[in-house]
Amino acid sequence: MPIASPEAYAEMLDRAKAGRFAYPAINVTSSQTLNAALKGFADAESDGIIQVSTGGAEYLSGPSIKDMVTGAVAFAAYAHEVAKKYSVNIALHTDHCPKDKLDKFVRPLMGISQERVKRGEEPLYQSHMWDGSAVPVAENLEIAAQLLDEAAKAKIVLEIEVGVVGGEEDGVENAINDKLYTTTEDGLAMVEALGLGEKGRYMAALTFGNVHGVYKPGNVKLRPEILNQIQEAVGAKYGKDKPLSLVFHGGSGSLLSEIREALDYGVVKMNIDTDTQYAFTRPVADHMLRNYDGVLKIDGEVGNKKQYDPRAWGKAAEAGLAARVVEACEHLRSTGTTMTK
Repeated sequence: MPIASPEAYAEMLDRAKAGRFAYPAINVTSSQTLNAALKGFADAESDGIIQVSTGGAEYLSGPSIKDMVTGAVAFAAYAHEVAKKYSVNIALHTDHCPKDKLDKFVRPLMGISQERVKRGEEPLYQSHMWDGSAVPVAENLEIAAQLLDEAAKAKIVLEIEVGVVGGEEDGVENAINDKLYTTTEDGLAMVEALGLGEKGRYMAALTFGNVHGVYKPGNVKLRPEILNQIQEAVGAKYGKDKPLSLVFHGGSGSLLSEIREALDYGVVKMNIDTDTQYAFTRPVADHMLRNYDGVLKIDGEVGNKKQYDPRAWGKAAEAGLAARVVEACEHLRSTGTTMTK
């Protein structure tokens, strides 16, 4: 299947909310991690979301270029081509983008998609995230409204964050405190500013104790009931049942019971990065340690080309990440739900 069209992506998100499942959104940084994620979704017979952060896009452009837009465009071109060979729908997304990077990342990419749509083509990416967690809520929503208008012109879904995710990701770090919990008032203000789809489609990362980074299960204190409270408040005001499409950030260290509860409250997308990074790197470490004499030319020897060939350890790394994507689909109940069946 090709990369999901705007219509297919909308149907994906609607099916997830109605079916109380979510799509794993896998952060990738290379063609290898992309291919591994694609295989994982195909193995699980799940549609999915593959995303790049600002740092990931910069990395993809090359170490001497370091240009986020160049990396994001090149990555998308590659993804559009290889995804054709898989039997699942994949949406491309850009992850956290703070205010100081909007003009260097999200806005140029939206402009590219707008031009593509004018030519009768599909947008380059299917959704972009604006991370306004570091600015006051009023400013966050003002910028979100502007971006939503631009996204609608490009047939793109906007993702916003209302609240704060603790921990650190791509150089953005937030303290772990009461700000990690979005209030009902913030949720109502969000809908007043952005509507419920009539101004353009968006997803909301409402925070309920989420923390980026590496934590053992149970160490992150989540309160999924906050999502339900906000859904009910918005639903009561606008006469709709579960009106918001929600996103779960900072899921490492979450209990499966907490994840499943969040799905029941309207989460349709869950970001997964830390766990898949480890799943990719762990087999590489194993290969290098088991084949130490082969991957290094020790004591004047020549090593073993079959062991230091990047494909040798690369295939193992890809298999590890793909298996973790399959596990994520199982956790999020998306296994076997692809629209292509």
